[in-house]
Amino acid sequence: MTDKAKQKSDEDGATGRGTTPEEGDVPSPARLLGMARAQLAELTGSTAETVSSFQRTEHGWELEIDVLEVARVPDTTDLLGSYQVRLDPQGVLTGYRRLRRYVRGRAEPRGA
Repeated sequence: MTDKAKQKSDEDGATGRGTTPEEGDVPSPARLLGMARAQLAELTGSTAETVSSFQRTEHGWELEIDVLEVARVPDTTDLLGSYQVRLDPQGVLTGYRRLRRYVRGRAEPRGA
């Protein structure tokens, strides 16, 4: 693969547009985050905005992703959801669940 083709491949993966890595490949953290956001957005139909936590687990990866669920005006009143997302070692989404919902301008401390 040429340097230019590799750079394009890496850019696509970082934004979630690339293909799923082959078994045995370990994607870079940036690529994993992009893949997770893209897969969650596709499944929920909502915009994945930020990744607020990311860690490797015994079975792959676990992330918490904040998703825009209801856009409002002004945007400080948008309704967001925090989702726990599980990925296998290659970055394929294996499960997700919503942990909480909150208004953008009134986020509560974790555990509240």
